Amino acid sequence: MINSWHVSVAAESVTAYLFARIGYDVSVQYGANQPEYDLMVSKGDNIMKVSVKGSRDGGWGLTQGFKNQNVSYHGAIDLWLQKHSKKTIFSLVQLKGTQINEMPRVYIATPIEVAELMKKARNGIGDTVLRENKTWVKAHYNDDQIPSDWLFSEQRIDEVLKK
Repeated sequence: MINSWHVSVAAESVTAYLFARIGYDVSVQYGANQPEYDLMVSKGDNIMKVSVKGSRDGGWGLTQGFKNQNVSYHGAIDLWLQKHSKKTIFSLVQLKGTQINEMPRVYIATPIEVAELMKKARNGIGDTVLRENKTWVKAHYNDDQIPSDWLFSEQRIDEVLKK
């Protein structure tokens, strides 16, 4: 399988393609990445920063850098959330289970939506990884799953813009 750099480039390319396909102007960064976002997209008066996260294993590790002995899972998620502005959205690109000639699954969410879902993980214990679809076998947790209405669509982009 390709390395994490290739996953990142593929995820950004897919996200740029999808936004361009629905009529957004897409600006790709040149040089070192900005800490909060990877792309800027605009259409009319709507401008959004897009943080693109690619995955090839079914999950996106987002808050592990904030989790330690003194910080709970919920605390780590709150610290992560504080680093994102209201104009940032997430494009979560999942390559797992897709063939080379298939589009990966792409989900769009606000930082608040991501944080809320991560806090619900493992029956409300929380997690450092946002999982696309996790069935817990050894523990008595409910399954963790990204809502299907997060799938990339023009309707979903309009919903996120209104938040």
